[in-house]
Amino acid sequence: MTNSKRHKAFDSRSELRNVLFVLPAIALFLLKRQYTGPFQGLVFSYAGNVTVSFAFYFVVLKLCMSSPQFGRVIAVAVVLVCVESFELFDGFRIMSNTYDAFDLLANVIGVGLALSLDTILGRKRQKDLETNAEG
Repeated sequence: MTNSKRHKAFDSRSELRNVLFVLPAIALFLLKRQYTGPFQGLVFSYAGNVTVSFAFYFVVLKLCMSSPQFGRVIAVAVVLVCVESFELFDGFRIMSNTYDAFDLLANVIGVGLALSLDTILGRKRQKDLETNAEG
C-alpha cells in the first residue's frame, strides 16, 4: 500500500472513529434525565456539559486537523471558548441556560476526556502505521 493510500485509509478511520465518539455522547446527553442511579443530582446537573463538550471536541477536531501538529490544541481552544462562552453569556440568549460555576469545570472535564482519548488512540494509530511501514 502506498503512503497516499495508507494516509487516506488513516483519515477515513479517524473520521469514522470521531463519529463513533460523537453519537454515544449525544445519546447520553439525551438520556441523562432518565438516569436514576447513584449521583443522580450530579448526572442531571453536569452530564450534559461533559457529553456536549466531549462530542464537540471531535466535531471541531475534524475542522482543525489540516494542521496535524497543532490540530488538537486548536480544537481544545475553540471548544473551550465556545462552551465556556455559552455558559458565561447565558446561552447567548438563544437557549435557556442557568449559570453554575461548576458547569465551567464540567466543560473542561469533557474536553479533557476527549483530548486524552484522542491522544492515546492517536499514539496507538501512529505506532501501528510505523509498524506497518516497516513490515
